[in-house]
Amino acid sequence: MPVSAEFVAGLPKAELHVHIEGTLEPELKFELAERNGLELPFADVDELRASYQFHDLPSFLGVYYDGMRVLLTERDFRDLVYAYLRRAADQNVRHTEIFFDPQAHTSRGVPFPTVVRGLRQGVVDAQRDLGVHAELILCFLRDFSAEYAMATLMESLPYKDWIVGVGLDSDEKGNPPEKFAAVFARARAEGYLLTMHCDIDQENTTEHLRQVLEVIGVDRIDHGLNVLEDDALVEEVLRRGIGLTACPISNGVVTASMKAPEIRALLDRGVPVSVNSDDPAYFGGYVSENLVALAGELDLDEADLVALQRNAFTISWLAAGRRDAFLDELDAYAREHGAA
Repeated sequence: MPVSAEFVAGLPKAELHVHIEGTLEPELKFELAERNGLELPFADVDELRASYQFHDLPSFLGVYYDGMRVLLTERDFRDLVYAYLRRAADQNVRHTEIFFDPQAHTSRGVPFPTVVRGLRQGVVDAQRDLGVHAELILCFLRDFSAEYAMATLMESLPYKDWIVGVGLDSDEKGNPPEKFAAVFARARAEGYLLTMHCDIDQENTTEHLRQVLEVIGVDRIDHGLNVLEDDALVEEVLRRGIGLTACPISNGVVTASMKAPEIRALLDRGVPVSVNSDDPAYFGGYVSENLVALAGELDLDEADLVALQRNAFTISWLAAGRRDAFLDELDAYAREHGAA
């Protein structure tokens, strides 16, 4: 029997892989453009949304970065994160860890403090108004230099209390994890937790996965489903209890496959995989839609979805007490619906 939309809607959730710039919906993009005196090359929201045609990671990134130019002020960044957290709260996301790309903004003249102060204000406001808990993860853009990444890390230090960890994203081709080894070693020394994107089906993907495990020593891996190509990598992920953050709908856009069988295989081997939305404004699905899509592909039942959310809370970077409280909430929901 298919999982009901009502069950998915009420399921307490954690989302660990969402790019805040990727939640910029066309309606807000037009609003911010008008606020900042910018003209978009589209007649309306429908025409803008129709322009989202991607066939791989680079074609997506071109549109993604161009859309950010409407983000200029603290208020813009506050409104961006608040809009995402309002949607997250509507889907009963109880905790989310949000990527942000400061270099995508500082490289076009927006100061780092403008970005982080605006995002932090949105997080605080949403916690107060909506009850959704959020943390920020600073991502370095891997197609920029390691020196620029280190400079960005240094800029972040006065705001360490607002940032739970650092990550690495953007175009992976020719930009292996070890390029940023010194940056991530310094980030670790500063107390940040570490994650890195290992995007789906990229060039040298198994070598990049080896580097994130052996050279960088990450606490989590974003995407990373290609570990299945090397049993030694799977065993190392299991040995260290490393979680993976899968994004089924975005997989289906950039690779023409949601990679559902791979997610199933990792679950069967005991790897803690979670389900997330990635860039939902561009890929057409927030976390609930991703869960429904994956359930349809794999014929998952309600207990399976509870297990996926247990993975998400377990591999999150929550303090132990708060994590346990959310897990208790999840268990109570499962019992209530006979899905323990």
